[in-house]
Amino acid sequence: MAEPSGLEGRVVAITGAAGDLGRVVAEGLAGRGARLALLGRRTGPLEELTARLGLAEDSYLVASTDFTDAGSVQAAAASVLKKFGRVNILLHLVGGYAGDRSVLDVPAEEVSGMLRQHVWTAFHAVRAFVPPMVESGWGKIVVLSQPGVSPPRRNNFAYALGKGGQELLALSLAEELRGTGVTANVILVRSIGVRDETHNDRTTPGELASTIEHLCSDEAGTINGARIPAHG
Repeated sequence: MAEPSGLEGRVVAITGAAGDLGRVVAEGLAGRGARLALLGRRTGPLEELTARLGLAEDSYLVASTDFTDAGSVQAAAASVLKKFGRVNILLHLVGGYAGDRSVLDVPAEEVSGMLRQHVWTAFHAVRAFVPPMVESGWGKIVVLSQPGVSPPRRNNFAYALGKGGQELLALSLAEELRGTGVTANVILVRSIGVRDETHNDRTTPGELASTIEHLCSDEAGTINGARIPAHG
């Protein structure tokens, strides 16, 4: 099957699609003609999103997916390939924060939780969705991190460890995929939301969506292994 050009017709897998950022990203990509695989733990909010966007039946897929479980992620990828015949873009937007504890005070289970939430979810996602991209010779992978990973800020060890591991995974993948037509990049975000006098360093979901769309376009074909700051 021939690959489309631009974003129209591209198949985009969005993890955490029902979140605030995922909804805005999905809306922007749908407006540019992409076909969407909307993935999250609960299908209800995902179905509500497809209804709000007025997506045609043949332009989207919704799948309940536990990204901490490799089998669940592999099943979701198989569903995407069965319906669309390919996957072109992976946007890993699964979030989760635990912090404000020192290294000496943080419970071990909190550290394990951040590793599961960020490193293992990303690991399972790329293992399931990237091989078909490599086979087709075109693909884009985007993950989110935050500038407090390096150098780390105080009382942020568990979260920084999770995000740092996710960054390392993405950047390692970028090196390993050179020459395949598939790229992997990291966007650094301090916090996401509406800017106001109290929070003037926030990045809005719309700004992030625009950055993601550019990284997924043909115009960004040579950008690979980048840590792109999107924060005030």
